[in-house]
Amino acid sequence: MTDKATHKTPVRRRKEARPQELTAAALALFVEKGFAATRLDEVAARAGVSKGTLYLYFDSKEALFLAVIREGIVPVIEEGRKLLAAHADDPERMLREYLFGWWAMIGNTELGGVPKLMTSEAQNFPEVAQYYVREVIQPGKAMMREILDRGVAKGVFRELDTEMVTHILMAPLLHLALWRHSFAACCQVPDMDPQSYLESFFDLVLKGLAAAPEGGK
Repeated sequence: MTDKATHKTPVRRRKEARPQELTAAALALFVEKGFAATRLDEVAARAGVSKGTLYLYFDSKEALFLAVIREGIVPVIEEGRKLLAAHADDPERMLREYLFGWWAMIGNTELGGVPKLMTSEAQNFPEVAQYYVREVIQPGKAMMREILDRGVAKGVFRELDTEMVTHILMAPLLHLALWRHSFAACCQVPDMDPQSYLESFFDLVLKGLAAAPEGGK
């Protein structure tokens, strides 16, 4: 009895692990080669399984990419919501947690290559791009807009067009992620240290958003 139970357990664990292994392999290859250039047999080989095994879980490359987003980025967005809720009464802290948290959980990981991937291939794969916009970009923007609206309502931030400012604040984060997955791989630039970059960015943002002191101009 003991031998049979021992034999079944590793097989069950391996079966459960396979989808995550496949999405991890797919993410690495998508970032390295691009979505169009990546073949499913390459993903299977990178994950150490047969192409037939891959098809047990994903019937197309598009389905595989959607799983990468669903399993990799969507949970991070949910964690971000919880983190911001913990600092709901402090808009400045919320903003800092958002900016630095985005870098720590997405930009500075393999997932940080996805913005580069989508920027270069969105037009060729519109359905994939639409999914990314709906599940990643729009929820991310909504969180940023909520932070700004709270700051304005509390008098911490000045009156502003929060929709437009949301676009503006996201751009430097995307630039840093694009840099990491392009020029940083071959060009060492000392002044592009991510921590220093983010600290300087946050300082500029706070000064730009700050409401004027009461009675001031």
